[in-house]
Amino acid sequence: MAKPRNKVSDYLQYLGLRIFEMFVRMFPPRVNYTTAAFIGNMLFYFDRRHRERGIEHLRRSFPDWSDRKLRRTAKASMRSMLYLGLEVLLTPDLMTPSRWRRHVTFINQEANLKQLLRQRRGAIYVTGHFGNWEVTGYTMATVGFPVYAVARPLDNPYLNEHILGVRERTGMTILDKKGVAEQVDDILDAHGAISFIADQDAGRKGCFVDFFGRKASTYKSIALIAMRHEVPILVGFGRRMSRDFQFEIGICRIIDPTEWADKDDPMTWITQEYTTALENIIRTAPEQYLWVHRRWKHRPKNEPPAPDGIA
Repeated sequence: MAKPRNKVSDYLQYLGLRIFEMFVRMFPPRVNYTTAAFIGNMLFYFDRRHRERGIEHLRRSFPDWSDRKLRRTAKASMRSMLYLGLEVLLTPDLMTPSRWRRHVTFINQEANLKQLLRQRRGAIYVTGHFGNWEVTGYTMATVGFPVYAVARPLDNPYLNEHILGVRERTGMTILDKKGVAEQVDDILDAHGAISFIADQDAGRKGCFVDFFGRKASTYKSIALIAMRHEVPILVGFGRRMSRDFQFEIGICRIIDPTEWADKDDPMTWITQEYTTALENIIRTAPEQYLWVHRRWKHRPKNEPPAPDGIA
């Protein structure tokens, strides 16, 4: 049973966010990025638990790196997390139909993306906690493609309602993770596109696939949905290019249903395929990945439990 929430505390958090938004809009993006970088650096120095988790995840993923490089990348990752929060607030004002081209560059798959979304077959878009995973949905909605994203609501109802409104302002629809299965089926049956954050720990019953040389529990649902509807999976990213609200949006892998038709275990094959594609994306700019995220929390049955607070 969920613990009752303190309405006063929740509202004060909401009020603090709105005041922060007011100050954000008083300054140009470059100044806001500088402030976010300072806060991110302070978090790295004073939040020992997340600092050590981020460094340890990097150490296990890049065992040949020096301690100095591990710390430098972990600190940059903490700054990237703050940049994301800032960008969520800036996006509705900057990502408009008349201005989005100033901030976003499509690379390597724009034509394929448009073709797939215009075909009457539906599609699943997956990404990870890399760069700005919100900017892709905003951009697609802004240029006229209906986008549905599956997400867990925030615990604070005031914050959830406000952030949900910000995220949906350009036309992106957010679906509650709980009880979403029927909605997903309806969307894909209508040849729509739906997106998932695909690098979440799925618990002990997840599908364990390789991710940076270690088994990571991954949700089976994405592969099962793709198999049931026979729709392609697009593995993409929104990579931050500068602290001037500049991004590259790309698709690094399109997994077509014809590719898994002859596989003995198509569910595991699909899950490994998009997980490997996400890893390849992260390797292009490791400092933009959320290394404090507990991606390796649960271990396969034949492995000992992960150290508390690290996995």
